[in-house]
Amino acid sequence: MDENWEIQLQDIWMKLGTISSEEFIQTIKDHVKLISDTQAISDFEMACAYDSTGHEKEAEPLYRSALDKGLTGLRRRRARIQLASTLRNNGKAEESIRILREEKENYSDELDDAVDSFLALSSAGEHQEALSLVLKAISKYLPRYNNSLARYAENL
Repeated sequence: MDENWEIQLQDIWMKLGTISSEEFIQTIKDHVKLISDTQAISDFEMACAYDSTGHEKEAEPLYRSALDKGLTGLRRRRARIQLASTLRNNGKAEESIRILREEKENYSDELDDAVDSFLALSSAGEHQEALSLVLKAISKYLPRYNNSLARYAENL
């Protein structure tokens, strides 16, 4: 896998929504064959393709496979977040919440707000936690009252 492969992958993702879902999935499938020595990334990209075209049931085992095969870096973090979202959509909210809480506790990067947002969605039955997570995430982007809102979020 090289930089050119990644650029081509980005170009394919730009086509999402402009071509049929079937054509998009096939294009990703053809592209990941070019990196057959990196099965974790192949499984992850296929999971993303299925997930992004509304095929969550097909995506779930591929996310799991990519993680089991040692997916690393930002793709690993994305896979955990996206698996959790897919699990929620597949009626497995408790597992989704567990994964996202593990991510929140053990990792920190530019996707922290995404983790909180998806945890809020998965925690819909626990309204206080969901509200706290959303308020904390958006408090960083407000022009004023950032600290106040963050404190309210912590105290919920």
